[in-house]
Amino acid sequence: MPVLQFDNVSKHYPGGQVALAEVSFAVEPGEMLFVTGRSGAGKSTLLRLIHLLERPSRGAVLFQDRNLARVRGAGIARHRRQIGVVHQHHRLLADRTVEDNVALPLVLRGLRRHEIGKRVWHLLDRLGLGARAKALPGQLSAGEQQRVGIARAVIAEPCLLIADEPTGNLDPALSAEIMTLLAGLPERGTSVLVASHDLMLVKRMRKRVLVLEQGRLVDDIAPEELADA
Repeated sequence: MPVLQFDNVSKHYPGGQVALAEVSFAVEPGEMLFVTGRSGAGKSTLLRLIHLLERPSRGAVLFQDRNLARVRGAGIARHRRQIGVVHQHHRLLADRTVEDNVALPLVLRGLRRHEIGKRVWHLLDRLGLGARAKALPGQLSAGEQQRVGIARAVIAEPCLLIADEPTGNLDPALSAEIMTLLAGLPERGTSVLVASHDLMLVKRMRKRVLVLEQGRLVDDIAPEELADA
């Protein structure tokens, strides 16, 4: 069963603007794939539909075989807790330490302090951030800040992580580091969907690529097709 499925999804805005038009694809468990296209192609709208920040005008978005059109009220928050989100701007809390920022999703879930501490420290060590646990975001480099944002997104072990231009503010070396980090998540059971306009970086990752153009899905490229690109 796919983790995520778009079935002929269209999204129209007032004034006739078409953000997405009849888009269909599926994301399998433990899969990493990219959504690419020029600015305005529909990448961010697609991610907003997954996170229930938008609703489709037509078609269905299915998450773990459940139609998101049926998710209302308190169910929206429950749905969002199953999805990790990484932003281009990490959105860390400036007055909280790295440890506290990463722990926040577990605090909101009501886990015990001992369990939270154990899980946070284990993850920070795995991401090379153990020595920065007590630092504030303003004391970190750009790459460290983005790694903290990823840690916060995956600490609750979501089945799907969505990332919107996660390397947009980073230099090429740091971009490659962050993408390598994201590519390791499917090994732990998390599917990863990344929106990016950086075609060269996307090609180097050798993962499946969805190409959007003016809201339409114009190509679905398998990893082996990128081998000689």
